[in-house]
Amino acid sequence: MTVVQTAPAVRRDGVVRAAEIGELTLESGFRLPDVRLAYETWGELAQDGSNAVLVEHALTGDSHAARGTAVGYGDTAPFDMAGHRVAADTGGWWDGLIGPGAAIDTTRWFVVCANILGGCHGSTGPASLAPDAAPWGSRFPRITVRDTVAAEARLADRLGIRRWRLVVGGSMGGARALEWAVCHPERVAACAVIAANARVSAEQLAWGRTQALAIRQDPHFRGGDYYGGPHPAEGLGLARRIAHITYRSAHELAARFGREAQDGSASGDDAGFADAIGPRGGWGAARPHRTVDRGRYRVESYLDHQALKLVARFDANAYLSVNETLMSHDVARGRGSLRQALARTRCEWLVAAVDSDRLFPPEESAELAAALPGEHEVHTITSPSGHDGFLLETPQVGRLLRATVLGD
Repeated sequence: MTVVQTAPAVRRDGVVRAAEIGELTLESGFRLPDVRLAYETWGELAQDGSNAVLVEHALTGDSHAARGTAVGYGDTAPFDMAGHRVAADTGGWWDGLIGPGAAIDTTRWFVVCANILGGCHGSTGPASLAPDAAPWGSRFPRITVRDTVAAEARLADRLGIRRWRLVVGGSMGGARALEWAVCHPERVAACAVIAANARVSAEQLAWGRTQALAIRQDPHFRGGDYYGGPHPAEGLGLARRIAHITYRSAHELAARFGREAQDGSASGDDAGFADAIGPRGGWGAARPHRTVDRGRYRVESYLDHQALKLVARFDANAYLSVNETLMSHDVARGRGSLRQALARTRCEWLVAAVDSDRLFPPEESAELAAALPGEHEVHTITSPSGHDGFLLETPQVGRLLRATVLGD
């Protein structure tokens, strides 16, 4: 394998770019015109293209998987939902795993991470303009995991990448990685599926549906055509609260927060959240019940904080779109049994589970590993943090990658 090293001052690592991939025919038969994928890269592609690594983000992630150079995004930069430009040297969601000297070493590997089709960070999604120059809104089509892989295959073609040395992702990113290995077995040398499963379970569908209803029942949702008016911030914030409970373990929540009240919270209602989202969110029609008599539990404040962070950077329609994409995940759909579906794969494997994960429990990773061709064990990530352990325990994830799919 050719190893290429280039000075960081020359490379523009962690800088958002856009690829116009043309019309994409979706699984539904809908022809989505003028599709754009936003993506970021780190490192430099070898002349023979043998060092490319695709990193897949989770449900509300984005392309900024790791810190880049100090070079800014420039005039083509996307903005977060509050209108702030983000710098390339801002920390990424998998910092510590990707970068010079890390497990995914950007002096050795050319790393690509694309914003998912249907999202809101530069790729075509519900807030994008349709051919009639109005936002897609409620008209945006349903996107499946396989559709996202088809779009990323177009991106790989444009980048000159015939075969990925590794496709890796956690949670929804793991589902996308798995579909890559099945949809394009000739283009994936190794696949790492972390804190994910072969198909979304009934319980996961139930959680997803509940989050969707939280958004759709916000009076500002307007059937999905709210652009130009107040956004359904309350519904999106509630969806995030519901989701975040599933992302962390009961043990961690008890240890961190217990039943203690937040210091200084005697005023007790959610005014802080309301003030923060401002008129854009349309807050004020109906306040939650006041908790002045007991103060706010610390765990309530924590969930409010998580809701506020997401509302500031995510679009409600995009949340519904990517949530629906995750709910479509079933690698065996239309391909016979799970074993039959996976029999077409030709790659090395890493299957890893977080021991405290209650959203994608380890037994679901075991089902996947058992159906793969050959003998494969489920590697364990030890964490008190639940599902989010795949993001937080980067040293463990890095050691697993080095010991398996990225070993020399």
